[in-house]
Amino acid sequence: MKYLILMALSLYSLTINSQQKKEIINSKKEKTMKVLFVLTSHDKLGDTGEKTGFWVEEFASPYYTLLDKGVDITVASPKGGKAPIDPNSDTEDNQTEDTKRFHNDEDAQKVINNTVKLDEVKAENFDAVFYPGGHGPLWDLANDKTSISLIETFNRQEKPIAFVCHAPAALKDVKGKDGEPLVKGKKVTGFTNTEEEAVQLTEVVPFLVEDMLKKNGGNYSKADDWAEYALVDGNLITGQNPASSGLVAEKLYEKLK
Repeated sequence: MKYLILMALSLYSLTINSQQKKEIINSKKEKTMKVLFVLTSHDKLGDTGEKTGFWVEEFASPYYTLLDKGVDITVASPKGGKAPIDPNSDTEDNQTEDTKRFHNDEDAQKVINNTVKLDEVKAENFDAVFYPGGHGPLWDLANDKTSISLIETFNRQEKPIAFVCHAPAALKDVKGKDGEPLVKGKKVTGFTNTEEEAVQLTEVVPFLVEDMLKKNGGNYSKADDWAEYALVDGNLITGQNPASSGLVAEKLYEKLK
């Protein structure tokens, strides 16, 4: 009888310990799932007189993909405050379930209208960083010293760094640990030259993402224009176009698990 009681107590103790371990693991996951989103502050499309900014789908899809998994998201931009939305991304034919959700989400609207100033954030407070695209990053994030330093710090800390569509422009002057361009020798993708031609902005943008990545030594590859395509090389994650934004977020999440 004593043996049975001892066995029962032992099994109970093991069950409690197992539950406590699961709670601790889950608690740690919740605490560590912190991702920084970096948006452009630039809203002028070169000398065209038209507006640009970040592409809504490339923010909304990753935002909700990660948010729905319990990830704590902070959104920053070089100037802070309201981040500009590219009006071309907000047309009826560019709407998706995620963009519709965004437009009906007051909390998300507040986040976009009150982004944190980029120089106020520190890499050590986050587990990963994600850069949505849109044409805006070609003008500001590509040359922003704070952004460059932030990416280099995330990379030194071996944390996931993710970019989609035009956002790899932010990697233009980023160096790796060896002082060489961070993308050198790595598998990368980004908005293609032919996709830029299709939107008739080849002569407007300051540089082409595909050309820049190749020039910096990246092992650039791509799928068909507008097809979903994303690559992972170590902690670097890149996606080709708006259709790839959700896939990039999924790959980022896998890195965080």
